[in-house]
Amino acid sequence: MRETVRKTYVKVTADFYPDGRLRPVVVTWEDGRKFVVDKIKDIRRAASLKAGGTGIRYTCIICGKMCYLFYEENYKWFVEEKVYVEG
Repeated sequence: MRETVRKTYVKVTADFYPDGRLRPVVVTWEDGRKFVVDKIKDIRRAASLKAGGTGIRYTCIICGKMCYLFYEENYKWFVEEKVYVEG
């Protein structure tokens, strides 16, 4: 089996501030599991080099691990999900 990365759309609960900032608070996975965003380390426009796509990239700490959470111009959120495939 080999590891690969795919773009996985997720539900995000976010806070919107009067000054225009948008901050993700909770990420909800397809199966209903919820993960609290412990910290946001960086926010910038960037491309997902692993899964494809572009948008505002939030470098987050979730469950003690760093991950990228992307907000696309189509108002969708996605993560780079590691998956294992045969071959």
